[in-house]
Amino acid sequence: MAEAQIQVGLAQSPDNLPDDEAAEILQVGIGGTPPFLVESVNGDFQGIVPDIWETIAFVNSWEYELILQTETQAALDAVATGELDLLVGPFSITAERLEAVDFTQPFFISGLGVLLPEESPPIWERVRPFFTRTALSSVGVLLVCLFLVGNGMWLVERRHNPEEFPNQYLRGVGNGMWFALVTLTTVGYGDRSPKTPWGRFIAGVWMLISLIAVSSLIGGLASAFTLALAKLPEDAIRDPGDLRGTRMAVVQGTTGEAFAAEYRAKVVQRPSLEAAIALMEADKADGVIFDRPTLEYYLSQNPDLPLRVADFNLNTENLGFVLPYDSPLALPLDVSIVALEEDGTLVRTAQDWLQGELNLE
Repeated sequence: MAEAQIQVGLAQSPDNLPDDEAAEILQVGIGGTPPFLVESVNGDFQGIVPDIWETIAFVNSWEYELILQTETQAALDAVATGELDLLVGPFSITAERLEAVDFTQPFFISGLGVLLPEESPPIWERVRPFFTRTALSSVGVLLVCLFLVGNGMWLVERRHNPEEFPNQYLRGVGNGMWFALVTLTTVGYGDRSPKTPWGRFIAGVWMLISLIAVSSLIGGLASAFTLALAKLPEDAIRDPGDLRGTRMAVVQGTTGEAFAAEYRAKVVQRPSLEAAIALMEADKADGVIFDRPTLEYYLSQNPDLPLRVADFNLNTENLGFVLPYDSPLALPLDVSIVALEEDGTLVRTAQDWLQGELNLE
C-alpha cells in the first residue's frame, strides 16, 4: 500500500462508535482522481470525496486520519486486512470486490468512458467519397453519353455542316461532345447547332435524356460532397464493439481492466491516469478506459489537448466507500449517505466540481 500523505481531521467525541472504540482515531484511506480527489496548492485534500466525507464525519462526530492511497488494489487489500478502518473514494461496487470487502450505499453513479485522440480525417478520407461507386458510375455514365452523342452528331452533320463538325474525327467528335455538354448544362452558347433533320432529332432526344442525367449526376455528386465536407468516419472507434483488437491503456486495479478484456482489447496497464494518457499521446495506445466524469474533468482542465471522450459508455457503475465486513461504521455511513442524497447535498457537491465552479487556493 502506498502512503504519500496523511491529513488529520478532528471532530467531537465519536459517539457513534462502540465504547471500546470511542477513543480511537479512525484510519481512513482516501483515493481517487480529479474531480473526486484533488490536491490543493497547500496540500489539503479537496474534491467531491473529501467534501462528502467531511460532512459525514462532522455529522457523526468522528475523529480520523486521512491517508492517501495511490494504488487501488493495495488500498482494497488494506481494508480487507484491517489496516484501514475505511476507504473513501470513487470505488466501483463490483461482485468480485464484494467477495473481500463491504461497500456503503452508492454516493455517485458513474459511467466507464473511453478517451480517444481528436484527429482530423486524413486527406484520403476526405477525398475518398469522390471515388465511391456511386460518384464514379455517375461520371462514367455521363462521359459515355457525351461520347455517343458527340459521335452521332458528327456522323450526321459532318457532310452538311463541316464548319461546325469537321470531317476530321477527333475535331469533329470533340465539337460534338462540346455541343452535348453545352446542351446538358443548358448554357446554350449557340456556337454549335445541328442543321440536318437527324442532327436535330439526336439533339432533341439528348435534351430529354439530359433532364434525367443531370438529376442523377447532381444527386450522386451531392452525396459525395456532403460526405467529403463532413468529418466522415474519422472515428475508428464508434461503439464498444470497435474496441476489439485495439490497444487500450487502463489504470492498474480499476474496473477498466476487466471491461477492456471483455471487449477483447489489448490491455496495457499503467499506475495512474496521467501515465495512461501519456501512453496514448505517444501513440502506444489507441485509447484510455477510465471513469467518464474523471476523463471529462481532465479535458476541462486541459482544453488544448487534442483528445475527446467517446459518445458511448462501456457500463454504468455505482461508486461507494469501502469498509470491512461487520464494521460498526456501516450503518451510520449508510444513513448519512442516504440523508445527503435526500437533501440534495450529493448532487450539489458533484455539480460544483464537475462544472468547475470551485477553484483551488
